[in-house]
Order: sequence, then structure tokens, then C-alpha cells
Amino acid sequence: MGGQLSMILPLIILLLVMYFLLIRPQKKREKEVNAMRSGVQVGDEIITIGGICGKIVKTKEESLVIQVGADKVKFEIMRWAVSKVVEEGKRPANGKPDYDAEDEEVEVKKAKPKRMKKAAPVEEPVVEEVAEEAAVVEEAAEAEEK
Repeated sequence: MGGQLSMILPLIILLLVMYFLLIRPQKKREKEVNAMRSGVQVGDEIITIGGICGKIVKTKEESLVIQVGADKVKFEIMRWAVSKVVEEGKRPANGKPDYDAEDEEVEVKKAKPKRMKKAAPVEEPVVEEVAEEAAVVEEAAEAEEK
């Protein structure tokens, strides 16, 4: 009986060490991430697992609608695609903005990128014009030789 216990004891110790060093911390991190994903609200700025940065404009049961870029493009992502919350929306408990005179910041309006104009089509020289130019160049070359 004592021989069998001495053979099984290292295996049991190894399993306990694996549980406390690997499994338990992983489950704790998973709970924190799930709490973060379920706690996102309208106004929060997030980064998705694909690297897209955006602001939440609408929440649904399993998905979020985010607004991205200067053009304010909106698209829907799944909640599990949220990597982290960058900045939580500033929302007081009563739902109205709470501004102090000293904390008021001047909002700078971002300039939209200018649209590029289409370039005018380049006209190809007509074959006759090219032939005339070649003749003029040849005559000039002959004149220099004389």
C-alpha cells in the first residue's frame, strides 16, 4: 500500500501545481474579459480583436454597432470581438452631462480630407503630329551636319 501511494503522490502533486499555476489564473482572466465585454455601453471607445478602433453607438444582446472613422461609418460586430475598452463614455448617474466651468474643454472640429479631383485625360499625340515632329528633327540634324 505504501509503495502505491509513493508512486501516485508525485502525480497528484503535479496535477495540483498545474491547476494552481495554469488553469485557475486562466479562468480568472476569462471571467474578467467576459465582464468587460458584457459591461460595455453606448459611448465607450473600444478596440476590436481585428484592430479596429471605434465608438459604440448601439448595443444589442449579442452584438454592438460601432462608429468608425471621419466618415462616421457604422457597422455591427459581435460582443466577443471586443479586445479592450480604451475610454469609457463619460456618463453621470442621472444621464445628463455634468460640466464644470473649469473642466470645460473646447472641442476642435476635425477637418475632413479633401476629395481628389479626377485628372484630365492625357491626349495622345496623333500619329501625323509625331511624324511631322520627327521630320522637323531630321531636317534640323541634316542642317547641322552641313
